[in-house]
Amino acid sequence: MNVLAEITNLTKIYDKNKMALDHMNLTIPRGKIIGLLGPNGSGKTTLIKLMNGLLEATEGEVLINGCRPGPETKSVISYLPERTYFQNNMKVSELISFFCDFYKDFRPERARQMLANLNINEDAKLKTLSKGTKEKVQLIMVMSREAQLYVLDEPIAGVDPAARDYILRTIITNYNENATVLLSTHLISDIEKVLDEVIFIRSGRVILQDTVENIREYRGKSVDAYFREVFAC
Repeated sequence: MNVLAEITNLTKIYDKNKMALDHMNLTIPRGKIIGLLGPNGSGKTTLIKLMNGLLEATEGEVLINGCRPGPETKSVISYLPERTYFQNNMKVSELISFFCDFYKDFRPERARQMLANLNINEDAKLKTLSKGTKEKVQLIMVMSREAQLYVLDEPIAGVDPAARDYILRTIITNYNENATVLLSTHLISDIEKVLDEVIFIRSGRVILQDTVENIREYRGKSVDAYFREVFAC
């Protein structure tokens, strides 16, 4: 297996001894669309932030392409956070220029084509756009990079159902076969059709990593149904 990311003994303890990740071990291969799945508070966003160098681990190690999170990995990972972070007074066209300046692998023509497909005006200021449209713009910026690892935290949570299929097609068609998409979401039934593998995490530990095909064949269930069974209250 061609390894893209390797997580070893990864532990994160917040203040007041709250353990978000508990000696987690995980290997992420190249060339896959992988669902990172778990209930609220399971550690998904903490893991994502550690992979992006936004938090420091209490213990253990994250390696992306053999490097710890830092300047080298910024050029490898294209990250979509759970919340939009763009300044409201910026125009969409200014965002394109911003990404061109910061990321050598950004493809402005790809971004413009996706914006046109969704009828999003490049001259519009972000403050005039709905929450869902802002999230679409942010996803377009992220997926317009030629990254090796796309880390998407809840990319379809804030958009209407009619736009979800387009967004999922955008994810599928805008990464190369050697890249991987790590996609965290609660909307499993909506994304299951695009996934190659899933990772289930609970209480900061990996409890399952398997292919979607294996779950359907050997468990006799969809990923959504199996998730509900594993994490039943």
